[in-house]
Amino acid sequence: MSSYRKANLDEIAAKKWPHWMPVRHYFSIDAFGVNAYRAKAGATAVPEHDESASGHVELFYVAAGSAKFTVDGDELDAPAGTFVYIEDPSAKRAAQATDDDTVVVAMGSPRGKPYEVLGWDTKYLEADE
Repeated sequence: MSSYRKANLDEIAAKKWPHWMPVRHYFSIDAFGVNAYRAKAGATAVPEHDESASGHVELFYVAAGSAKFTVDGDELDAPAGTFVYIEDPSAKRAAQATDDDTVVVAMGSPRGKPYEVLGWDTKYLEADE
């Protein structure tokens, strides 16, 4: 077995939700959460949510296109190459694509304790089968 694996976003895209790439699930990552989202201009790139229940901090990376993030009411323009780090788990966050084929990668884990796979992504994927 090789010490690495690679995949293109299109290989990872969920059949039912082609805008969602379940990266953590695809690679069986259990050390941190990571997913990617692809959206057309005007569409949701990151659904509105907070991480109060999980206690996760999140880092978002705009890999392609451009997005407008809203974090606790503040709007942030985020062109490709931008990182947005949200250290308060209770902060409401969302992003809307402002360019076609915007790709946002989301990474998260609780601060100061081991990551636990929450299983929400697996639940959605198993519904596809």
